[in-house]
Amino acid sequence: MTLNLVELSAATIVAVNTMSLKPGQEQFLAPVSYGIAATVINPSKAWQRVVLDGDDVVGFVSASFDEEAPSEHFRSVLLRINVDADDQGRGIGRFAVEALVEEVRRRGLDHLTVIYEAGEGGPEAFFHRVGFTPVGETEYGEVVAEIRV
Repeated sequence: MTLNLVELSAATIVAVNTMSLKPGQEQFLAPVSYGIAATVINPSKAWQRVVLDGDDVVGFVSASFDEEAPSEHFRSVLLRINVDADDQGRGIGRFAVEALVEEVRRRGLDHLTVIYEAGEGGPEAFFHRVGFTPVGETEYGEVVAEIRV
């Protein structure tokens, strides 16, 4: 496995949009197009990368960096991460999160936040494995977790 991280581009966007999920995962994830829209809405704050294994698109990670966000949770936040169903369990998600944490360090920030819905088949176990620790809850009952950098 030769993983590489590249910026989302016209050459990779179709493959990102057609990545598959395992049964039940769709309830925890908004459509990919929602995440990609962040680049159009606020390009200076969006950080979107595609994970390649050789030439194959196997993952996507989207984050936002906004030091002026009204909520601390959204100043350095992982918005979306998905790995194609056939490639899950190979360390691709961990690779993407580690690259994002390096970007947080490079920007001189001290934490990375993620907000997710807990539930069977959801992302909670993954986020714990890669180092996120729950620190609170949103008004809608979602888990707020972070990695201190």
